Amino acid sequence: MIAWKLRVSFHPKMPKSIYTDEYQHFLSELKEARVRADVTQEQLAESLGEHQTFVSKVERGVRRIDVVELRLWLAALNTSFPDFCSQLDSRLARHIRASIGAHKKAR
Repeated sequence: MIAWKLRVSFHPKMPKSIYTDEYQHFLSELKEARVRADVTQEQLAESLGEHQTFVSKVERGVRRIDVVELRLWLAALNTSFPDFCSQLDSRLARHIRASIGAHKKAR
């Protein structure tokens, strides 16, 4: 038991994802999926059985959603989960490439 505690103590903690650029990209992709579907926050909220403020809070990062809620959210937008994940992955890849490029220029 002691060895396990020592091993764990040497691993750095993961940052809270809500404070990362990647999470902000997730939120942007979430909002853009709604906009691409030509659905208002009010319409989405009604489809989800929620209030408009719920949708607003999720899109602003005030309220987090889990993967099950994400699937329901996307279904209400007639957007497939794999398509959303692909879009998000592409966005994150562009972000990483841009970050690497900026880092190389700074040298």
